[in-house]
Amino acid sequence: MKNKIFMILMITILLFTFTSCSQEPEETNEDEKVRVYASIYPVYDFARKIGGDNIQVELLVPPGAEPHSWEPSAKTVANIERSKILLYNGLEMDPWAEKLAGSLKGTEIQTLAVGEIEGIDYIQSDEQEHDHQHEQDHHHGTYDPHIWLDPTIAEKMAEAIKDILIKVDQTNKEDYEKNFGDFKEDLATLDEDYQQNLAHIEKKEFVVAHAAFGYLARRYDLTQVPIAGIAPQVEPSSTKLAEITSLMKEKELTTIFFENLSSPKLANVLAEETGAKVDVLHSLDGLTQEEMDSGKEYISIMRENLEKLQQALGVSR
Repeated sequence: MKNKIFMILMITILLFTFTSCSQEPEETNEDEKVRVYASIYPVYDFARKIGGDNIQVELLVPPGAEPHSWEPSAKTVANIERSKILLYNGLEMDPWAEKLAGSLKGTEIQTLAVGEIEGIDYIQSDEQEHDHQHEQDHHHGTYDPHIWLDPTIAEKMAEAIKDILIKVDQTNKEDYEKNFGDFKEDLATLDEDYQQNLAHIEKKEFVVAHAAFGYLARRYDLTQVPIAGIAPQVEPSSTKLAEITSLMKEKELTTIFFENLSSPKLANVLAEETGAKVDVLHSLDGLTQEEMDSGKEYISIMRENLEKLQQALGVSR
């Protein structure tokens, strides 16, 4: 009898163990994902859209931080050294990332300056024009680095990201190709909307606190009138401010734009002189935490920019 009870207990334990093991949830495949680090928001957003569920992408510059002068901690650098890919803009937009990429040469980590690829017609930096008494700011080089504000250039950036993901992860090539194709269509629609809505505007000039919108202006036959140059911390001269004030009155420009992460100080000074209103035109260098939490991203913010430009420039009847 004891032997029979013992056997029943053993069988029960074995059945319970087998059932428990079979009902355990499958382990996540986080470790199998391609680990990617991206320096600034546009590069991060493009990588996120193309990589989808196959990658684990981290934004290096935290929400709300200024991307030019941010520096990674030793812990962050150590994490990057355990990743597969480091993506950054280049063109001295994120000089700390350029230095980091240089230190990773010879390792298995793939690095890519997404903004320094073939097929981009760069805009020469006008920093010298605004810098009579100062040396050129060390955060900016020969060219304007804000290339992503032209959707056709954003497509080239996205394609370069797609290519490096495929290089590292051939297994998911079809996913990367499909995701890129979808994003390419979204960018084409965005570009078409800009062209259609800005083709018949009354004015072509728009005033900005910082010369970050050169590529957008060139693409849609507009003219940005910057208070400060590529480096926003270089204060404009009184002569420059007088010239802009005169132009605003002549062209009847009623809006002065500043960027979401920058101070409105210069814009407010000029607004007091001209009676213009002050509004935000997003450069997408970086987003605030609130913007990211609300689900804003490249396409949606670019559409907001389009609405702001239409309001400022007027639509011809």
